[in-house]
Amino acid sequence: MVGKSWLQPLAGNRLMRRFADAGLVRYAHRRTLALDRMDIAAVQERTLFRLLRKARNTQFARDHEFHRIKTIADYQARVPLREYEDFWKQYWGAVYPKLDGTTWPEKIPYYALSSGTTSGATKYVPISRQMLASNRKCAFTTLALFRHMYPKAHVFTGRVFFLGGSTTMRLQEDGSYGGDLSGIAIKEMTDITRPFLFPTLDLAHLSNWEEKVEHLAKASITERITVLSMVPSWGLILFRELKKATGKSRIIDIWPDLKLIVHGGTRFDPYRELFRQEIGSDEVKFLDTYPASEGYIATEDPRFDLLRLFVDHNIFFEFVPVEELGKDRPTRHTVANVELGVQYAVVMTTCAGLWAYVPGDTIVFERRDPLCLRFSGRTKYFLSAFGEHLISEEVETAITEAAKSSNAMITDFHVGPIFARDSSQPGHHRYLIEFRQPPTDIQQFT
Repeated sequence: MVGKSWLQPLAGNRLMRRFADAGLVRYAHRRTLALDRMDIAAVQERTLFRLLRKARNTQFARDHEFHRIKTIADYQARVPLREYEDFWKQYWGAVYPKLDGTTWPEKIPYYALSSGTTSGATKYVPISRQMLASNRKCAFTTLALFRHMYPKAHVFTGRVFFLGGSTTMRLQEDGSYGGDLSGIAIKEMTDITRPFLFPTLDLAHLSNWEEKVEHLAKASITERITVLSMVPSWGLILFRELKKATGKSRIIDIWPDLKLIVHGGTRFDPYRELFRQEIGSDEVKFLDTYPASEGYIATEDPRFDLLRLFVDHNIFFEFVPVEELGKDRPTRHTVANVELGVQYAVVMTTCAGLWAYVPGDTIVFERRDPLCLRFSGRTKYFLSAFGEHLISEEVETAITEAAKSSNAMITDFHVGPIFARDSSQPGHHRYLIEFRQPPTDIQQFT
């Protein structure tokens, strides 16, 4: 294995780990200062035109006359909004998996398989080499913002536990691989970063999920875990296995060096109090991230308790008022002219050949300097069977507030409409809720 002679000592050498951690702190201060001073509108404009130049010889560029695009307004006039299904029908479906030259000039090495919550169909999202680099930069930016706020919260003195999904990768006819985004990340793990990460490759590649979590829990007990990165529901399953394996009731007693929980994939508010109880320490910090298969969008800046847009990671962003989606010419805002408090649909132009792409997410900007936001839901993920148009953020907020007011802790929930059989009676919503700690008064919770 490349570099094994010096990487193995690094994995166990605490002095070397402290040296790496000190380097991270220095990087964190420089990176945060650069972000705070950045002219984000200028950076985003340069990003767009860099992407246009890179893809100028693709079929997509010819179809949309990239050579005539001189301004952002030109781009918006020539390149309409598209969803995944549009790209698949118009560009990718006939040539998949050989997409090079269609919407991106280079061979696509990976395809991230996504469930496609807005369409219900599996999506095969292209991941270019440039997108892999963008994702790595996002990870370091996330750590930088955290360490700038908490310089004494040492993370590289131990291991970062990356609790991902399936690592099974399917080799395709052109030599590319298809699989879960976490599997792609593990496959692309470098020899330099591997000593700082957990699990080992043999554990990461276990295919049976229940068996895998059990083995991960047992193997991590003897590791110095400083950071856990996970989807909240997966983290709770891991905690259960950890407590079963050790007989201990608090995670902090199992991992005494734990400093940070990085979470993403769903809103964390309904889980926050439960995680606090499971961990057993207020010293462990939580950090929100906003990842997508198409590209990472934002990460939490702990100074403001809000998500901060990734403006210099090779993705150009636009924002369309939700009520204008579906119009022939919706208003397309950039970071230069977004308004606070407005529900926007996210639009992405990426370094993997997505152009004015609508992933189906909605956000609201809460702060202008720096530009910070909160995730509010999905464009097609709402309840409106009776004209109520209840978005996911409102449902999750209601669940969170009800749990707080009745001392309940919730593991998971689902809600859907129930249509009245009697026309004289109103329809209603039915909530199916899994409680870790049931409410003291179910009527109060209801």
